[in-house]
Amino acid sequence: MTRNDGLVIPEGGFQPAPVIPQPNIFPMEWRVEHPKFLEIYERAKLQQWNPSDLPWDDLSPSDFTAEQRIGMMYWFAVLANFDASGPPVFAQATVHAYEHHQEDPVRKCFFSITRDEVNHEEACGRAIQKLIPGGPLDFEPTTDLERAAHNNISWLYHNGGRYWNGYAASLGKYPLAVLFTSFMMGEVASSTLFRGMADQTTHPVFRELFTHIGRDESRHLSICLQLLDKDWPGLDDDLKPLVTRQLRAGFVFLSMILWEPPNQFWELPDYYLANHRVLMGHARDAGLGVLSFEEQADNWRLALGRVAKIVERWGIDFPAIPELDVAGVDVGDIDLEDIIPVF
Repeated sequence: MTRNDGLVIPEGGFQPAPVIPQPNIFPMEWRVEHPKFLEIYERAKLQQWNPSDLPWDDLSPSDFTAEQRIGMMYWFAVLANFDASGPPVFAQATVHAYEHHQEDPVRKCFFSITRDEVNHEEACGRAIQKLIPGGPLDFEPTTDLERAAHNNISWLYHNGGRYWNGYAASLGKYPLAVLFTSFMMGEVASSTLFRGMADQTTHPVFRELFTHIGRDESRHLSICLQLLDKDWPGLDDDLKPLVTRQLRAGFVFLSMILWEPPNQFWELPDYYLANHRVLMGHARDAGLGVLSFEEQADNWRLALGRVAKIVERWGIDFPAIPELDVAGVDVGDIDLEDIIPVF
């Protein structure tokens, strides 16, 4: 029946649309169950920054020796192994959150992390190109140090590719409470790390950059803790050992940038670590703000202690970290199949 206003009302009633197979982003909805996520998202909008606005013209390569330039480029390449994977990792996580109808502010928080990681990736690229045009891999090394850096970075990115394939296969296989366990490990340590680097660097460009990144990482940690506090209470007991193993996996994977890579998961030639230490030493000498070996170890121990308190609150065992003399449950060796974290 057509009404006078043009509206058509079927005699037998409206025909229901087919049920949408799930997972799917439809039907759209804007449900809010945990307002804290919304508060964090609003803070993310207010704290947004633009890498282009940093005073890159003040970063003059001529202020550094050739060894210092290659060392700093190497450090940013190591960071990029994690931060350059951040945008696609969280882009996929954002889509996943829409498909599985997470509440609206959770989806928006994931989007905000994606945007932050794009900034971090851009900053890595700008610093690398400023110091070594064509870096990290598209330059022609002419010295032994440059050849060592180029080879180390190639091996580093080989391992990053292995991680990416594992992550892509794991999304949807495990609940977010498992996937984000390692993310929490990284955010606890990195938020402190970048604040320390901002204090120690002697260059104003890096001081401003690390201040921005440290603030972003602290906000990401807040998102992660809210997510885990929401999901961990309902976590099945049979998944808790997997969370414990993911905590160990997070330490193994993230130690490449936060300390030194343990002899698990990483496929590296015997000379890698020695050359890694030399290159990191040149970055430290340049005034980049790279913490010493012991300072990095202390930062990790502090972070692990904080994480242990968090997970034990939900009856989740903390793994042993023998490299740092941290007691816990022995979960054995970590291999590729265990590396399913979000970074």
